[in-house]
Amino acid sequence: MTRGFGRLRREDLLKTACEVIAAQGFGHTRTLDIARAAGVSQALLFYHFETKDQLFAQALVYAARRDLDSLAKLDRAGGTPVERLRHLLRLYSPTGSARTWRMWIDAWAESMRSADLEETSRRLDLRWKESLRAIVDEGVASGAFACADPDAATWRILSLVDGLAVQVSVHRRVLSRQRVAELIRTATAAELGIREEDLS
Repeated sequence: MTRGFGRLRREDLLKTACEVIAAQGFGHTRTLDIARAAGVSQALLFYHFETKDQLFAQALVYAARRDLDSLAKLDRAGGTPVERLRHLLRLYSPTGSARTWRMWIDAWAESMRSADLEETSRRLDLRWKESLRAIVDEGVASGAFACADPDAATWRILSLVDGLAVQVSVHRRVLSRQRVAELIRTATAAELGIREEDLS
């Protein structure tokens, strides 16, 4: 019973941490802010998470869990490489919650100063790259894609999405989300030798 309560409390703390961090940013969030928002003592926070950096790293994992669960389902699902590519781009592209992308962008910036955050963000980032690379490799092997360098194409596609996510999250009036989706489809189609319409 106690362990079940502990798991629940940990989940509650991570959820609250994500809400506070999304509102204030990693650099401006104190453990005291999270403890107050959760209605607990800082001692309880440090009981579950040894350091502030570990708490932030785990909060980032918690925030990404839904996307990673969807990505795992995509990896297990059938479908053609084009269908799976279309699905992955929809999952990864900045067309959902602006707050979620702001948290990721903030995490990348803070990762330059936090080893725990850097390790967590790198691991999650590489997970997306592994999934896209597997789809590209499958598409090349089946003849669905024409791509001389799948590794480079994977990096360029996801780097473009990351860059556009920064633009729509930080400079919201520069590009519409519809325009961002068009740019992603155009670049991805060119990288993989398919028609842009195939990704619509």
